[in-house]
Amino acid sequence: MDYQMEYVHTNIIARNWRKLAQFYIDVFGCVPVYPERDLAGEWIDRLTNLNGVRIRGIHLRLPGKASGPTLEIFEYNQQAGSTKPPAINNPGFGHIAFRVNDVQEVLERLLQHGGSEYGELVTRKIENLGTITVIYARDPEGNIIELQKWDNS
Repeated sequence: MDYQMEYVHTNIIARNWRKLAQFYIDVFGCVPVYPERDLAGEWIDRLTNLNGVRIRGIHLRLPGKASGPTLEIFEYNQQAGSTKPPAINNPGFGHIAFRVNDVQEVLERLLQHGGSEYGELVTRKIENLGTITVIYARDPEGNIIELQKWDNS
């Protein structure tokens, strides 16, 4: 391969970008990367293939990273409007995962900040990898989050 490549960000389209960004800041300790974005004009219309579009949002530094990929939370002034929350087995973006020290503690914080449980908390030994304690949950807008803790002993 003669070219360089770097993973830059994962984007979540929010109904309310400020509220959703604050959830990820409060629950997971993500850090805002300024400036906030306010994108509009002919160039963004061409890029998105939408007329009169305005996109507002922010990038969030993920926990445990001094630099590198961010979580980009954007809100469009024109939303396609799905009435169903994402499902774990829908094609496309499935979930975002966080490794945590205490799954139950982070789950409780997630619930206190408007998130919800998706599945059940499970602990399972996986041969040659260790024991995982894991649960799927949802952020306030229904996006799926995996909370996991590995015990490799």
